[in-house]
Amino acid sequence: MDDNYQWIRELLYDDISKLEEKINKINDPIALHIIACKYNWDDGFNIPKLIIENKNCDLGTASMIFYDADGYAFLNGNNEDESANLKEWFSFLSYLYGKIFNGEFVSKSIQYTPELTKVQIYKLKKVNPSIPGILLNGVVGIKVNEVGFGCN
Repeated sequence: MDDNYQWIRELLYDDISKLEEKINKINDPIALHIIACKYNWDDGFNIPKLIIENKNCDLGTASMIFYDADGYAFLNGNNEDESANLKEWFSFLSYLYGKIFNGEFVSKSIQYTPELTKVQIYKLKKVNPSIPGILLNGVVGIKVNEVGFGCN
């Protein structure tokens, strides 16, 4: 990892409450992207929600979080289960989808391309023609993995 971002590694392996405290103060979209990329989803939705609430969160990062949280199943309508975990998942993705759909992410400098086949894109468009193209085709920008971070 680039020395400029070494602090992120230390933060990710520290107490989750320290990470929660610091996310609001981060003003570097690449740092937020790296945290989102390296985040352990077993720890729940709180950290991803804090990231997408940060005014410096990039659209590419938001799109990555959307798909990392199984946004494909959300877009495809696979949300019939009524378990508590699924309600939290559905609420989180509904909120994030709304922010993406409404153009609330100002920064658009980090690349993210969802791993969707042409058939998957076709099926999603058929289920919901109003899906934002950004969620189907991705965001053009800097490839964070090209600067040594191992993120998509």
